[in-house]
Amino acid sequence: MPSPRTVTQSGPELRSPKEPEEPQTPAQGTQRKSSRVEPSAHREEATKPGLGTLRRAFCRASQRASTSRLDPGLLRQSSRSLFRSFRRALEEGPAASQSHVTAGPEMSSRVMDGVSGQASTGLRPEKLEPEAEGKSVADLITERQLLAAFEQLRHLETQLVASKASGTFEQDPTAFARRAMDLCLHYDGLAAEMGAIVRETLGSEGVHAAVLAELAQVVRAEEEAHPAPPADGDFLRTPRRWLRHWEDAVRRSVQERVQRVGAGETSGAAEGASGLAQLLAELGGLVRRDLQKVRLEVQPAYAAAGFPAWEVYLRAFHGAVAQRLQELALGARGCEQLYLLLDWAANVYGSPGFLGALDLALPTEPLPPLLAPDVWARLESDYTSFLETKITSCFDRILQMERSRWAAAEAPDVLQGLYHAPLSIDTHMLVAEHVKAAGAISAELEATTLRICARALGLFVPRFEKAFLESEAVSAPHLGAYINACEELRTSLMARFPGALEELEKPLVAATCSFQKHLLEGLQRDVQPLFKALCTKGWLTQDTLHPLMDKVVVFAHHLKHVARSRAQETLQEVHRFVVREYLAQVLRPRERLRGDERVSGAQKMSLDAQAIGDTFQSLGSEATWLDLAIPCVAEILGETYKEDIRRHLEKLIGSYPDIRRDHILAILALRRLGRRRNQSLLQHAQDLLRAVAEAAGSGAARDRVLFEEIEVPTSVDVLITCI
Repeated sequence: MPSPRTVTQSGPELRSPKEPEEPQTPAQGTQRKSSRVEPSAHREEATKPGLGTLRRAFCRASQRASTSRLDPGLLRQSSRSLFRSFRRALEEGPAASQSHVTAGPEMSSRVMDGVSGQASTGLRPEKLEPEAEGKSVADLITERQLLAAFEQLRHLETQLVASKASGTFEQDPTAFARRAMDLCLHYDGLAAEMGAIVRETLGSEGVHAAVLAELAQVVRAEEEAHPAPPADGDFLRTPRRWLRHWEDAVRRSVQERVQRVGAGETSGAAEGASGLAQLLAELGGLVRRDLQKVRLEVQPAYAAAGFPAWEVYLRAFHGAVAQRLQELALGARGCEQLYLLLDWAANVYGSPGFLGALDLALPTEPLPPLLAPDVWARLESDYTSFLETKITSCFDRILQMERSRWAAAEAPDVLQGLYHAPLSIDTHMLVAEHVKAAGAISAELEATTLRICARALGLFVPRFEKAFLESEAVSAPHLGAYINACEELRTSLMARFPGALEELEKPLVAATCSFQKHLLEGLQRDVQPLFKALCTKGWLTQDTLHPLMDKVVVFAHHLKHVARSRAQETLQEVHRFVVREYLAQVLRPRERLRGDERVSGAQKMSLDAQAIGDTFQSLGSEATWLDLAIPCVAEILGETYKEDIRRHLEKLIGSYPDIRRDHILAILALRRLGRRRNQSLLQHAQDLLRAVAEAAGSGAARDRVLFEEIEVPTSVDVLITCI
């Protein structure tokens, strides 16, 4: 019994079992190698396979498929499986040749990659020719006459199966093994050529539509020829599943093209975000061009055979791009690179116009996510972590730019009538830019970015306030500019992002109030010495109030360039301050005025009250409730009809419920009434104070505080009045 190893030896030809072998001479062997097989009288002689002549044809096919990934062991493994089947048949005897062959070679999807691995296995197909004169199968495969090659292989397969069924190979099973192996190798060669066609389809030169159509016809013809595994287990008639192999070849071809984009580069390269952006642009361009070519050229060529070319290529590119993007995500570093990946996946690749035409839009339903949910979540998490650091550093740069302006003593600009500081615009742009960018990715990332911006701004505002107030640049214009900035941030950001930035209300209002307080303190320092000249004997004959009010008018000029609501608050506070300090000088006089001087002083107080009221009214103060305080005290001090003093007290207490008993005592001490009248007025005043307190309750008008902030020291005159 011959060994199955003789099947792989080059040279011997398959003979019919009915024809005895004759010894060969060297000349005959040489002649058989150097020429085609001559026609003979026997029908089988026309199909005698010769390995030597087919070698050159398959070398040409191997050169075209030299870039394939065919595993050299695949064909060897298939051959060994086949040989084991025949070895069992030989060992069991001639009767076993009629039994079923249980082991059939399973073609791997890599067969369509090429036939370059055939040489390494030692298997060399013999040259198969048709019964009539014509080209060999190898030549047809080489010339890409795929359908003709398949038809010849199918014809030879039918003949071989029929010969086996007739018992032709009972005496020499190795002859059937050689011919079967030759057929398998030629089928593999045809599949490899189809794989090469698939690889070249999207190349620069492309493949003619007729070749693609013929490839589809061959796949369909193979499906019709081998619809299902034969009952007897004959491996030659086992379905080769070329449609599945074609799909695998498409996926590998697409994978190779996608991986070649930016080969050797990563997102963490020295070029950084710009290099990654260029790589993604090239990747998008490749996918766009290739899929447009598939839809406009490749799909129509396959359509006649019912091939789902568009769907297969689309899913292949989707899978390849997803794999490449996840590889890039592993090396992404920094906020910009992470955002580039998220934005490209969400807005570039997934956009309706990505392919340049609406009818080529990527379907969103059938395809899986471009990035796996866990990868997407990790990218978003990494992005937000980098974003926190980036936004904090941006606020640091804003503070540094403001410091440089303070050092240069640059006065704030006036835009649209208001003091302006770049702080507001810089902050608006910073927040809006990042929130908008995040919103383009997902609503969740937008909400997260808003929280990050709010938290960073909430920490920045008090830090900025402290740095400014400690600098040498504190002035009315700068304070007005930063009041405007805080107010604009509070109102506009709240309006633009409702419900998302409430936590900014507290730090922005606190900073605004702090700037207002320092603005007022500057005025108070300037005018405080001028109050000392009031309520003196010299004051009776001099206009000591005019210089004070001049300073108030100059200060109010700055308020014209402050936001209206904050300017009005500040102006009312200045109005209250002037009236309060004036009354404090009246209730704590440096010199006692008696008799006619007291009456003249009361008249001078009425004139000053009129001047103060007119000035603040012209400046736009809406705190008209302050206008009665000085006149009421002046009326008590200058009233000549003592019975009317009770009425003036009632008016004073009713208008200013925050007045205390001490203030009433101080006023009565200045008026110097008799003991009994003082006690009567004081008792009446206390009754009025209790009634006002009960009526107002805990919600007394706290926004109208005047006398409560005036301290009245206990003097001898006050003590005498109390007695």
